[in-house]
Formats: sequence, C-alpha cells, structure tokens
Amino acid sequence: MNRSPAVLWIGVVLLLLLPTAAGRLLLDLAGGVLLALLALPFILSGLGWIGWKLLQSRMISCTACGATGLKGAAVCAVCGTPYASAGGASPASAAAPSAPASDLTIDVVAQDVDSDS
Repeated sequence: MNRSPAVLWIGVVLLLLLPTAAGRLLLDLAGGVLLALLALPFILSGLGWIGWKLLQSRMISCTACGATGLKGAAVCAVCGTPYASAGGASPASAAAPSAPASDLTIDVVAQDVDSDS
C-alpha cells in the first residue's frame, strides 16, 4: 500500500521528463493553471475598479452636509435636505455654495494672556 503513491509520483515525473504527448499536455496544463493564478488578482482588481466607477456615477452629494446618496433619492438620508432636481440644475451649479466663502470662514486672532493675575 505504501508503494502505490511512490509509483504514481515516479510515473508523473517520467511523463514530465520524457518528450511525449502526455508529458507535453501536463506541462501545458500546469502552465495554464499557473498563468490563471497569476492573472487572477489583476482581473479582479480591474473588475473592482469598473464596479467602483459605476457606483460613483450613480452617487450624488448633498449640498447642505456633503453626505453622498444615490441619485434616485428625493432627500438626503443624513440631514433630510431635498436634493436639487437633476433636470433643472447642472452638477457644477448644484455644488456651488450660495454664500461667499469669505462669509463662511472663521478668522482666528492670537492674543497674549498674562498669567500674573
């Protein structure tokens, strides 16, 4: 019973070393499996990138809070603000703030504080 696997391995090695059709078939099969295993991460990452781009094309940003949601939603799921209608406004005008940025920034002034009090 213990000699059966050894004879099998010797037969496989002889098939690989001898230039026969069966040996060539085994080498081609092993090469194809190795090539598929090496190419699989690249194929999966490409499919993941395509899926991510499709998902991004179906997302919309809320103008009030900046959260993202699907284009079909009527209101933001985070803050409840209605989304701008897709037919009337372009994405560039929907993302433009209604107030100037200078009114929305906070000016910070540094002051010296005496610790002698």
